[in-house]
Amino acid sequence: MAEQKRDYYEVLGVEKNADEAAIKKAYRQLAKKYHPDMNPGDAEAEKKFKEASEAYAVLSDPDKRKQYDQFGHAAFEQGGGGAYSGFDFGSMDFSDIFGDIFGDLFGGGSRGRRSGGPMKGANIRTSVRISFEEAVFGCEKELELNLKDPCPTCNGTGAKPGTSKITCTKCGGKGQVVMTQQSFFGMVRNVQTCPDCQGSGQIIKEKCTACRGEGFISNRKKIQVSIPAGIDSGQSIRIREKGEPGVSGGPRGDLLVEVLVQRHPIFQRQDTNIYSTVPVSFAVATLGGEIMIDTVDGKVAYTVKPGTQTDTRVRLKGKGVPSLRSSSVRGDHYVTLVLQVPEKIPNEAKDLLRRFDELTGNSLKAVDQYTENKDAASGKGKKKKKGLF
Repeated sequence: MAEQKRDYYEVLGVEKNADEAAIKKAYRQLAKKYHPDMNPGDAEAEKKFKEASEAYAVLSDPDKRKQYDQFGHAAFEQGGGGAYSGFDFGSMDFSDIFGDIFGDLFGGGSRGRRSGGPMKGANIRTSVRISFEEAVFGCEKELELNLKDPCPTCNGTGAKPGTSKITCTKCGGKGQVVMTQQSFFGMVRNVQTCPDCQGSGQIIKEKCTACRGEGFISNRKKIQVSIPAGIDSGQSIRIREKGEPGVSGGPRGDLLVEVLVQRHPIFQRQDTNIYSTVPVSFAVATLGGEIMIDTVDGKVAYTVKPGTQTDTRVRLKGKGVPSLRSSSVRGDHYVTLVLQVPEKIPNEAKDLLRRFDELTGNSLKAVDQYTENKDAASGKGKKKKKGLF
């Protein structure tokens, strides 16, 4: 039993009173989505593409649409009640529909660039390395780059002095050529950029010997880059019209300088805030006292409160990184105070620490007992009596 066909309006997703433009737009979207060249090997996509194409072939033709509205699918079946016993599916003109599809598939397209018009030159990308402090406060850097300039011999034409460019014979000076592609429904016309003149519409017959027909020569130049305060690693600075020369009188492209900030041995940055860690002696953490903290502005005195615990974080307001939007606004510097425990302690100091614990109620007997048990288990201490655990 043959599969029942879906309603053509339903296939295209349009109302029965849809105009020609709406039908064409709906089919264009479905054709792009399900075209076999866009979905190689997908049988379901090919089926939907054929279904949509059949619906468009009928609904885009006023006479066939009238017959379909009156008799439905029977209008195009053998022995149907309509005036048509079938329709010439391959005779439909799909070139305007598939022009942009095949432009995507094969390069170029119906909207190729026109010749002769001015075009902006390409952008140039480079990078510069700066220190952590230079990123915080800003700096000036000098870059040396190879930049193109119009050839002084041919004045940028690329043609040998005394000669000039000639009209491209392949495209007739239009900069575009019409190509035909074999599609599902036959040959489709597709407009592409002329491969001989690259869209310029002109060809250099005798090239300038100084620039070899390029119209430009490279020169080593020094470029000053002003790096603003507060810039972060990975951000770029745009310098207008320091890129590649334009075409046909167009402006130069831009120079994009990516900033790479070197790591700092002490400071870490997050947005406009700076983070660091400062060791504090046991005596200062216990009794309090003044310490010196390194910041990007130099050393800053800070008074540690008595009884400060390790990993305490303090805030130095306004000692962070300036904002790129306003250099007068700065982030903060957050410092983590870490208790510094000496690895080697003289015997006299040990006695004092034990006396300190006795006076403060923090006896070290538990620590000593743990040490004795550990030594005994390893055989270094006194042997345990049998039967005891």
